[in-house]
Amino acid sequence: MTDNILYGLERSVYTRIARLALEEKGVPYTLQEVEIFGPEGVPPEHLQRQPFGRIPVLDAGGFMLYETSAITRYVDEAFAGRLLQPHTPQQRARMNQVIGLLDAYGYRPMVWDVFVQRVRIPLQGGVADEDRVAHGLRDAAKCLQALEDVVTPEPYLVGDMLSLADLHAYPMLRYLALAPEGQALLQAQHPRLWAWLEMMSQRASVQRTRGRFEQVCPTTGSQG
Repeated sequence: MTDNILYGLERSVYTRIARLALEEKGVPYTLQEVEIFGPEGVPPEHLQRQPFGRIPVLDAGGFMLYETSAITRYVDEAFAGRLLQPHTPQQRARMNQVIGLLDAYGYRPMVWDVFVQRVRIPLQGGVADEDRVAHGLRDAAKCLQALEDVVTPEPYLVGDMLSLADLHAYPMLRYLALAPEGQALLQAQHPRLWAWLEMMSQRASVQRTRGRFEQVCPTTGSQG
């Protein structure tokens, strides 16, 4: 048992972002699942931690913190280990731009419109809303192009070192790539982002946080 508890869901993109930061820093933690989408709604005890009922929430030895970007920056600055934020103002600004771009323009089309409709709903016996898939793919394509326009040609998104931008982007692009159309979009139009996704999929932190959907969908990063 550790003093650090992360409240969230294994399948949640934002929970995984926080977990990747904890894993990369080597911070011991316990993931406590909180089902916020159940028929009973958000559990009352979770609303005491997060008044808007969102996940994740970090309890770092009694220091309670919500909002994923706040959590990842705190983890980077409060704990020893590899630095996850670049040194130069330009690279830090680019990191923040990538994170903001994904939150504002990438998350909903990539995850809710493409992944949920094309992958999660059918796996649960439902039928995808094809209009939502098509709309999501259009918006995802625009976001991917915007992302490619601002990232560097170096191994990672904002330079030669892993940063919070990579940890923020991976879970979203990974879910997009689980949909056949998302994988085709990345491979055909964004080969550099596809190569980055494959490289990231081999990191120990990524392997340790793989969820059940990745284990049943045979695309990049499904090894191990």
